[in-house]
Amino acid sequence: MKYRVPAATSSTLPTRVALWLLDSPRLGQANSVKRLAGNLLKQPALDGEVEAQSRLGQMLCRDCGNPRDRRIGLDLLRQAARAGDRRAQLELGRLYSLPRHHEPEQARHWLELAAAQGSHEAARLLSRLAQHA
Repeated sequence: MKYRVPAATSSTLPTRVALWLLDSPRLGQANSVKRLAGNLLKQPALDGEVEAQSRLGQMLCRDCGNPRDRRIGLDLLRQAARAGDRRAQLELGRLYSLPRHHEPEQARHWLELAAAQGSHEAARLLSRLAQHA
């Protein structure tokens, strides 16, 4: 059976391959696969592809140890979140609620947007954020 991409998708081939690699249960956790997927996502993210920005931003914020990569990841997440990407909004809400960033107003803003799009995780984090306020 051939793999078919829905006609409505605007993802480029490199993005689709990268997402397939990252979402693969067996492959997605290997550092070499993450590095390959990051390289595949780089140009589409720079070209403004929201899904590529979101996933590359998440990878840079979660998996990279140096501040420069985390800063770039945060910028990519902001771009994707502003474009309406629920996953990026949720990730920004999580990051801003961590002690390292600790910006509760920013966390609330992004979590409210993600929750409005149906993210149950964002709604859960919002209620926890309200309890600690």
